[in-house]
Amino acid sequence: MRPALTRTAPDPADHAPVPDNGPVLEMTRDTFEELVAEALDRIPPELTRVMDNVAVFVEDEPPADDPDLLGLYEGTPLTERGEWYAGVLPDRISIYMGPTLRHCATRDDVVHEVAVTVVHEIAHHFGIDDERLHELGWG
Repeated sequence: MRPALTRTAPDPADHAPVPDNGPVLEMTRDTFEELVAEALDRIPPELTRVMDNVAVFVEDEPPADDPDLLGLYEGTPLTERGEWYAGVLPDRISIYMGPTLRHCATRDDVVHEVAVTVVHEIAHHFGIDDERLHELGWG
């Protein structure tokens, strides 16, 4: 069973200003959320079964300090959890719609980028760092 996709109400004050990079691929939030859900569905069941205490969110824009960020994992990776790990809020994976659409030229590009970003952020949940992800082609 995949982690549930959680909806949030955006707070524009928390996000980076949207850069003007010319025309941006148009896509509804519902369609983008469906692509994220489909990417989550493609995660093998043997991995989703061991994902623990993690929630996935679609957000319009990333934090102001990193306007090009496509996704973000916030939490304690499984590899760093000890017996002390209990009673904590879920880890959070955020997938950012705005930068993804600005980065992609076609719907197929968005499908691919969302899939890569979802795998990348889930890998962080499993304790895999950016360097190793780049070596594996999931950078």
